[in-house]
Amino acid sequence: MKTNMLKRLGLIMFTSVLAAGFAFSQAGRGIGRINGVVVDLDGNPIEGVKVTLVFAQNQNLKFETTTMKKGEWSFLGLGTGNWDMTAAMAGYLPQNKTLYVSQLAVNPKVTVKMQKIAQGAPGGIVADEATFELLDKGNQAYKEAKYDEAMALYQQFLEKNPNLYQIQVSIADCWREKGDFGKAVEIYNKVLEQAKADAALGKEMSAKSLAGIGNCYLKQNKLQEAQEFFKQSIENSPNDEILAYNVGEIFFSNQSLDEALKYFDLAVKIRPDWPDPYLKLGYVYLNKADMAKAIEKFEKFLTLEPEGERAALARDILNAIKK
Repeated sequence: MKTNMLKRLGLIMFTSVLAAGFAFSQAGRGIGRINGVVVDLDGNPIEGVKVTLVFAQNQNLKFETTTMKKGEWSFLGLGTGNWDMTAAMAGYLPQNKTLYVSQLAVNPKVTVKMQKIAQGAPGGIVADEATFELLDKGNQAYKEAKYDEAMALYQQFLEKNPNLYQIQVSIADCWREKGDFGKAVEIYNKVLEQAKADAALGKEMSAKSLAGIGNCYLKQNKLQEAQEFFKQSIENSPNDEILAYNVGEIFFSNQSLDEALKYFDLAVKIRPDWPDPYLKLGYVYLNKADMAKAIEKFEKFLTLEPEGERAALARDILNAIKK
């Protein structure tokens, strides 16, 4: 009976994904609003920063604005879900954040701190804002699994902005996805060395590089080595819910369910009002055939995200489980 129920759930999930595909053009649009401010490390507002929001489920849906005199920015017309935010300005280190937007609740104000870097410092200085177009194109190529194209674009950006060593992590990610783990680890280790001299972003870049190395080992089915590097990664950035979530995603995609469970739980502890890890915990428990726990996590997800395609899918799963 349990097998039949899981098969039915698989059918529900498959048909829901198909339905989401037909409605995809509308995804990300709605009545949500989010605003914030961009300041320097001393809390002074920065005018003229380019702020970009890209919907995580549809990279073609993009909003852009420029901060005003008091460093303020705002966006209207957003749909429910995760949005990738970038703040960029010549002379400052670019900043990236993942923001969750709700159409029903008041979204908290977002404060972004940017560091101005002198020429020759580890973080470097952006030579030309126009070069960020190379990054955008590289990121899009990566998402389309065009790794050689992505690497070429990242390399062009790095040549124009040689002190922005952080881009090497993206290059290493491409080598990893191409299956050249030795080359990927070599670059990750290079970033780890450069990060030691970076007071502003060193810990973050170290965490990303260690997670990248861990992923290389996991793809080679070397679970013990992978776990050690993921552990070091989290230790470098213990309050980063995105990092914990991403490590959970890596383990989940490799069907290491107990490890995935641990990191999604950590993401919940760091940020208990974020719906995404609850949804993934629901899927983990579903795969472990622990229906009581799956119900608990899906229901918690729906209290935080009661609208949208993901909510509809979660309700379909809950209905099937409870029958």
